[in-house]
Amino acid sequence: MKKQIKSVSLVQNAKVVAAIYLVISLPLLVIMLAIGGVANQVGMSMAAMCAFVAAYAGSGFIFTLIGAGIYNLVAARVGGFEFTTAEVKEA
Repeated sequence: MKKQIKSVSLVQNAKVVAAIYLVISLPLLVIMLAIGGVANQVGMSMAAMCAFVAAYAGSGFIFTLIGAGIYNLVAARVGGFEFTTAEVKEA
C-alpha cells in the first residue's frame, strides 16, 4: 500500500534534528578537549568549543525549520514523499 507524506511538523522536526546534532557533537567535544588538554594547546578555548557545539545544534534547528517549510510548500503542489508499507506478522 502506497502512502504519501503531505506535510511535516516544522518545529517538531527541527527539535529532533537539533537534538541529534547535539548528541553527535558532544563526543566530538570530549575528544577535542582531551586532545587539547594532552597537547597543552590554548589556541581554542573550552568556551569556543562549547559555542561551536551550540552553534551546530542551533543551525541544525534553523535549517531544518526552513527545509520543513519548503517541503510543505512543495508537497502541497506536487505531492509528498511516497513510500510503501506492508503488514508484518508478529514473531
